[in-house]
Amino acid sequence: MRAAAPLVHNITNFVVMTPTANALLAAGAAPAMLHAPEEVAEFAAIASALVVNIGTLTAAARDAMVLAVRAARDAGRPWVLDPVAGGVTAFRRETVAQLLCEGPAVVRGNASEIIAASIGASAGRGVDAANGVDEAAVHADALARRIGATVVVSGPVDYITDGTRAVEVANGVEMMTRITGTGCTCTALIGAFLGAGLPGLEAATAAMVLMGVAGEVAAQGNPGPGTFAVRLTDALAALRPKDLDQRGRYALRLTGTLAA
Repeated sequence: MRAAAPLVHNITNFVVMTPTANALLAAGAAPAMLHAPEEVAEFAAIASALVVNIGTLTAAARDAMVLAVRAARDAGRPWVLDPVAGGVTAFRRETVAQLLCEGPAVVRGNASEIIAASIGASAGRGVDAANGVDEAAVHADALARRIGATVVVSGPVDYITDGTRAVEVANGVEMMTRITGTGCTCTALIGAFLGAGLPGLEAATAAMVLMGVAGEVAAQGNPGPGTFAVRLTDALAALRPKDLDQRGRYALRLTGTLAA
């Protein structure tokens, strides 16, 4: 991904725009934060990948998202969906359902967000997960098969599935839940790996391992959340493939059975 330096177009929420851009830069990608409906389609067609995050959703933002994902799809560019709080309100549920029909390569959310996306019903309480990863796994498998995408359930052990194969990633630390935007950053990093040419399952696994290991490095010495956030960006910049080879904790499975 560092060699490719992919241009990642982010239509993301206003709360995480700066940390997301900083994380992409630190990891070796080039971020762009274009949201205007008047220009998103043109830019999505030339970017390496598109990231759509519905955290601060508005009607205008939804229009821009639809325009961008259709342009990305027509241009053969992969895109990733983050259905933030997607099961909480009717507006969000309708938006997620619409976007799922537009062919995302990857969908990443917490357990409640993925359950809501899969069944099209209310789940969760805002951005917090009210369900466990194990509970969401079967829904993630079903959603992946239905839309032909990779689905990521973030949690203490992340679950990544394409409906046939699944990967569990055990990297990360609890402090990552104490600062805003770590999940959104994972989504953006998935976009970066997609933009570098990796298939969905491999891109998602690479991003979740990278973010989890960066969290572990940043947490050394038990810093407070403010210091941890800065160290997380530093860790993303410093990590190299050999570090992920040494520290990555992940296992490949066939859905429902242990494969390796």
